[in-house]
Amino acid sequence: MSSSPVGLHRVLAPSGVLPQAAEKLDASPGIWPDEVRIAVERLNLDAASYRQLAEAHGGDGTAIRRAVLDIIETRGKMQNPVTGSGGMLVGVVDEAGPDSPLGVKPGDRVATLVSLTLTPLQITDRLREWDGEGEQVPAQGHAILFARSIVAKLPDDLKPELSLAVMDVCGAPALTARVVRSYVDKGIKPVVSVIGGAGKSGSLSLVAARTAGAARTIGVVPVQQEKERLESAALADVVTLADARDPVALAKAVEDAGGPADITVVCVDVPGCEHGAVLSTAAGGTVIFFSMATSFSAAALGAEGLAADVTMLVGNGYVPGHADYAMELLRAEPGVRGLFESRLAED
Repeated sequence: MSSSPVGLHRVLAPSGVLPQAAEKLDASPGIWPDEVRIAVERLNLDAASYRQLAEAHGGDGTAIRRAVLDIIETRGKMQNPVTGSGGMLVGVVDEAGPDSPLGVKPGDRVATLVSLTLTPLQITDRLREWDGEGEQVPAQGHAILFARSIVAKLPDDLKPELSLAVMDVCGAPALTARVVRSYVDKGIKPVVSVIGGAGKSGSLSLVAARTAGAARTIGVVPVQQEKERLESAALADVVTLADARDPVALAKAVEDAGGPADITVVCVDVPGCEHGAVLSTAAGGTVIFFSMATSFSAAALGAEGLAADVTMLVGNGYVPGHADYAMELLRAEPGVRGLFESRLAED
C-alpha cells in the first residue's frame, strides 16, 4: 500500500472514507515519505466541543480530561462524537519525510491549520498538565500531517498560546473580509452583524469587516459583561445585547442597532442560532456560519420557512493566506489583542 496525500492510508475504519469521516485512524509514529510528524506541545479544543464536554460532565475538569483522553485513544484523533468537531494544535516538527511538500523541517515550531478531526494523534502524558478547565490543553505526544495538510510556522514575536488561539479561528476573518469586499466591489458598503462579537472569531471578524469597507459593524453578545468588554475594545460601531437563540429578539436588536444586516457572521458556540441569523439578515443578504454548533439542515429549512432570500455560506476554516491575515489584524488592532490576552489569562 502506498501513502495518500489526503491520508487514506491512515484510515482504519470504516474503509473507503476520508480521515475526517473515519471512526478510527492509525496514529502510529512511523511516517511515510510525504508525511510530517509533530511533537505535540498544546491542543486547542474547538469551542463548541469544549462547551459540550463541560456541560456533559458538569464542569468537572477531571471528568473532562478523562473524556478527551478516551476520545483520542479510541479514535486515534480528537473528534468529539457529539459535535463532530475537534480543534488544532501547536508543536515542534520532529521528522519530515523527504517527499513532504509542507516546507517545514525538524525544529520548526508550527501550528496545524487543519482540524484535529482528521489528524492522527497520540497522547503520551495522560494530559497531566491540564486541569480540564479551558480549551487550551498542554499535552505531550505526536501528530501526523499529510501531504495535503496545512501548517504554519509560529511567529517569533507572539507567545505560542496566543498564536494558537488566533490560528484556531483564522478562517473567519479572512472569509468575512472576502465577502465584504465582494459587496464593496459592487458599490455597496454593507452593514455587518457579528453574532458572538466578543469571542475569538467574532472579534477578528468585526475588525476584518471594518477594514474591508463595511459601512457599519454590529457586535451581538448575550450578556452585559461581554457587551462592556467589546465596547471597551472599540471593535464595533454598535454593541447590542441579545440571545441569539431567540429569533425575534435577535432580529429586533440588530434592527435597533442599525440593521437589518447585509452580512451576518455567526460565531457562537451554542446550537439554535440559525433562525435568528436568517431573520436578522436583509433580503438578498448573506449569512456566514462559522460555528461548529450550527445545524445546517435547520438553517436551510428555517430560511425556506421564513421565505428568506439569503445566501448561506459555510465557513470551512480555510482561505488562502488566512493565518498571515489574522496575525496582521491582531498586531494592528490593540483591542483584538487585548480581548485575546484577557481570555487566555482567564483560561
